[in-house]
Amino acid sequence: MTAVGSDLWQRLAAYEIGPAATALSFTDRLARENRWDRTYTQRVIREYKRFCYLAVIAGHPVTPSDAVDQAWHLHLTYSRDYWERFCPQALGAPLHHGPTAGGGAERTRYYDQYAATLKSYEESFGKPPPGDIWPAAARRFGVDPKAFRINPADAIIMPRRWARWLVLAAILAAAMIFLAGRMA
Repeated sequence: MTAVGSDLWQRLAAYEIGPAATALSFTDRLARENRWDRTYTQRVIREYKRFCYLAVIAGHPVTPSDAVDQAWHLHLTYSRDYWERFCPQALGAPLHHGPTAGGGAERTRYYDQYAATLKSYEESFGKPPPGDIWPAAARRFGVDPKAFRINPADAIIMPRRWARWLVLAAILAAAMIFLAGRMA
């Protein structure tokens, strides 16, 4: 039987995270906190549910992608929903979050667990996970851990390529001003 046909997956797929009658839903909050659009956020939530499915059935420790981990972290803050409804009713088991202790051995362990998670995902769902949510292990453990939260009210955020062009434009403007001053 595929994951999609299982009772566990049906319960997870139907599960709505958080209280229903709120001004800011779980989906809206996850989108806001990560600056994701609604469509991407909904996809991440589906992948979070798939990760939870794998945590129960894979037979080995599983490791989430960074995006899936963001959904998991936020869900854990909805502690009553997570521990009193989600784990017992949807998962049928507790699912604890254990952060890394750091260091080379831990990096290797989580790297290997992530690779096994991706393999189990493909076996369970019949296709590889979406690369924009589940990047390759090299990115997950090389680039993603360098990320940190920035409040956009306190900083200007732009893609690195834009910053390079901005610096180049500033240098050219300064050179033109300097040359104009020398010619006057």
